[in-house]
Amino acid sequence: MAPLDIVAELARTERAALVRIARHEGAGAEDAVDCAQEALCVLLRLSQRGELPSDPAAWPAYLGGIVRNTAKNWRRRHHRARPHDALEDEVGTGDAAAPDLFASAEEHVRLRACVDRLCDTQRSVVTMRMLDERPGEDVASELGISRNHVDVLLHRAKKALRACLLEGE
Repeated sequence: MAPLDIVAELARTERAALVRIARHEGAGAEDAVDCAQEALCVLLRLSQRGELPSDPAAWPAYLGGIVRNTAKNWRRRHHRARPHDALEDEVGTGDAAAPDLFASAEEHVRLRACVDRLCDTQRSVVTMRMLDERPGEDVASELGISRNHVDVLLHRAKKALRACLLEGE
């Protein structure tokens, strides 16, 4: 099984546990989802570099440690330190939005992986036009290409992103 497939399966099966770990470390609902998403990205990068145990069955425990460390670092970075409260099973009860946020985060990870597969010029055009919401003329000027070429690159990039996202379903 490919590392991306293993991480996707872990995201589906372990999502509540990952969010619960981050919440236990003091992260809020949305921050806990972000920590879990970031930990999954770290796990994927480590697996691609071959720095994880060879047995994928050991990965969930490893992932729990990554989430724990990510949540601690998240609190430090965002100055949102909160005491470690005893939490009941808040995921799915008190925080009904957490599973929805996690699904959205999974989609973000998939989309980001697809964007990373684009060539450098297309990635730059997508980033500047769609994410930074910059006008086409500015993008063309900065990249040293014509405005029409920016439109062509954006069109081709969108087509490639659609194909990539459909490929993963």
